[in-house]
Amino acid sequence: MSSLGRDAGCLGVSRPCSPFGDDFLFKFLVIGNAGTGKSCLLHQFIEKKFKDDSNHTIGVEFGSKIINVGGKYVKLQIWDTAGQERFRSVTRSYYRGAAGALLVYDITSRETYNALTNWLTDARMLASQNIVIILCGNKKDLDTDREVTFLEASRFAQENELMFLETSALTGENVEEAFVQCARKILNKIESGELDPERMGSGIQYGDAALRQLRSPRRAQAPSAQECGC
Repeated sequence: MSSLGRDAGCLGVSRPCSPFGDDFLFKFLVIGNAGTGKSCLLHQFIEKKFKDDSNHTIGVEFGSKIINVGGKYVKLQIWDTAGQERFRSVTRSYYRGAAGALLVYDITSRETYNALTNWLTDARMLASQNIVIILCGNKKDLDTDREVTFLEASRFAQENELMFLETSALTGENVEEAFVQCARKILNKIESGELDPERMGSGIQYGDAALRQLRSPRRAQAPSAQECGC
């Protein structure tokens, strides 16, 4: 169950799917040129439907959703940034501390693909040092109008150590998978010790469930301490 609103830049919030709370919270960005379908991707991810009346984002919009990744409940706080140049100074301030990002281009627009290097540079300079980025070639449903081949985008992703998927905000193809793949890689880095949720600026926080687990040993010790004092 989810609700959608546009109050003070709020795109939408999906209700928790776990009765026990979330294990982690990740800060995500959606970046790329204007017109690539970033807001439509986020709307499709949260609401499971296409956004017919999409206008260019002014500044930044926000959405959130809790997903299950390998048995862990992860809350994604997602910032959808404006792609127009005049908003870049505003949107760059939201990059700080982002753990993951969808870097979006339009497969029918060579111009949006050519701009990827600039967006990638901004993300790696301004966000978390270990930010996980997935490249998304959006508008896969318009394959007959394609200007960017799957192969060249795949090579770009490989050269820049990015994950890569082609998506369609219209049909929903690979939209959820893009967010899930990015979150899964962040979780893998946490488990391997490469990322530390307690490190300032990591873009990662322990959720309610994880905090309860961390604190439970202390609670378990409390009764015995009281018994000893009696």
